[in-house]
Amino acid sequence: MDVYSALIQALRERFPGMELREREPMERHTSFRIGGPARLMALPRSEEEAAGVVQAARAHGIEPFFMGNGSNLLVSDTGYEGLILKTFDGMDHLSVEGEVIRAGSGVLLSRLANFALEHGLTGLEFAHGIPGTVGGALMMNAGAYGGEMCQVAQETRVLTPEGTICAVVGEEQGFSYRHSAFSDGTRLILGGVFRLERGERGDIRAKMEDLAARRREKQPLEYPSAGSTFKRPEGHFAAALIERCGLKGKRVGGAQVSEKHAGFVINRGGATCADVMDLTAHIRETVFRETGVTLEMEVRTLGI
Repeated sequence: MDVYSALIQALRERFPGMELREREPMERHTSFRIGGPARLMALPRSEEEAAGVVQAARAHGIEPFFMGNGSNLLVSDTGYEGLILKTFDGMDHLSVEGEVIRAGSGVLLSRLANFALEHGLTGLEFAHGIPGTVGGALMMNAGAYGGEMCQVAQETRVLTPEGTICAVVGEEQGFSYRHSAFSDGTRLILGGVFRLERGERGDIRAKMEDLAARRREKQPLEYPSAGSTFKRPEGHFAAALIERCGLKGKRVGGAQVSEKHAGFVINRGGATCADVMDLTAHIRETVFRETGVTLEMEVRTLGI
C-alpha cells in the first residue's frame, strides 16, 4: 500500500462522511479553468475535519496544499502529485454579534459582503466583487478600489503546523500589500473575525452596485482568468506598463492579454498552463526591457 492509499484509509476510518477525491481535475477548481489532476483532494466540512486531515497527512509525511475557491491559482497541465485541502463548500459558517462578523475560511467574499449588508454593517463593500474566499483573502490581504482585508480583519483563526488551533490578532497578522503572516502556507486559515461599522443599508448597497458596475465596465469578466495577473509595482500600474509596451491583445495559444484590461491574462478558450506561463514570461521580459520595471506575479502557481 502506497502512502496515499494509507492516508485515504486512515481518513475514511476517522471521518467516514468527508469527501475525498483521487486524481481530481484541477480545471474544475480554478477560475482560470486550467490544471491537470491532483493526486488527492480532501474537502473538509468543519474545523475538526480540516485539522484531522492536516494531522493525518503530516503523520504520513505529506505536506498539504491549502486552497479556497481557486480564484488566484494556476495549476500545471500535468497536475499536482500531492494533497490539496480545499475549504470552499465546507467551512462556510457565518455569524454576527453587534458590529463583529465571524466567518469560516470557505465563505465567499461576495456572501460575506452581502451578510454585512443584511445587518447594516459597512466596511466590506470592496470585497463584494472579489471572487475568492475568506481564507484566500486573508492569506493575500486581498483588496480592490481602496479597500483591503487588513482594514477590517480583527483576528485570523489558524491551524498551526504543530496541529493546534489558535487566534492571530491585530498586527500579528502581518498584513502588507498582497501579503500576510500566512502567505507562506504553513498555517491553514480556518476563519476570520471582522470588525465593521454601522451604516445605512441603502448607502452600502449603492456603493456595492457602483463598484460592481465599474468592474463590469473595466474588467474582462466574460472570460476565465485569475484576476489581476501581476502585483502593482511601486510607483506604477502593471496594466499601464503592459499597455505602454504594446502588449494589449498579445496571445500565446489560448492565453491572451485582455484587450479590455491589460492587467488581466485571460483564457480565450483551451488555454494551457504552459500558454499562460509563456505569455507572462514574455510580458515580464518585455516590460523590464522597455521600462526597467520588474513585474511580480500576483497569481499563485502549483505543480510548476
